[in-house]
Amino acid sequence: QLQLVESGGGWVQPGGSLRLSCAPSGFTLGTYGIAWFRQAPGKEREGVACISGSDLGTYYGDSVRGRFTISRELNADTVYLQMNNLKPEDTAVYYCAAGPEPYTRTVWDENEYFYWGQGTQVTVSS
Repeated sequence: QLQLVESGGGWVQPGGSLRLSCAPSGFTLGTYGIAWFRQAPGKEREGVACISGSDLGTYYGDSVRGRFTISRELNADTVYLQMNNLKPEDTAVYYCAAGPEPYTRTVWDENEYFYWGQGTQVTVSS
């Protein structure tokens, strides 16, 4: 089964940091664009960050820009999401997804992505 596997979620106090990982199962990330989405209880899923597979260009959602950093380690075939200065409103299930080269108009369109992970829970509270 071709899917992505997320890890690194957990509980952290406000102001803390976590690093999420996204690795493929049954395929390689290659030049896929890789995005992180999140979904909080009672809310729609929203795009968080995305990294290109060709030029490593990045995209960020307005609510996380300046606090989150997406990166890609080619040798490990893994994408990371470094999350700093976490806030309670960052609490959500975080999903990674693989799709085509991202473009500004479609980067947050979930229908663009082929493979998804099962999600990892991030809880920010005191």
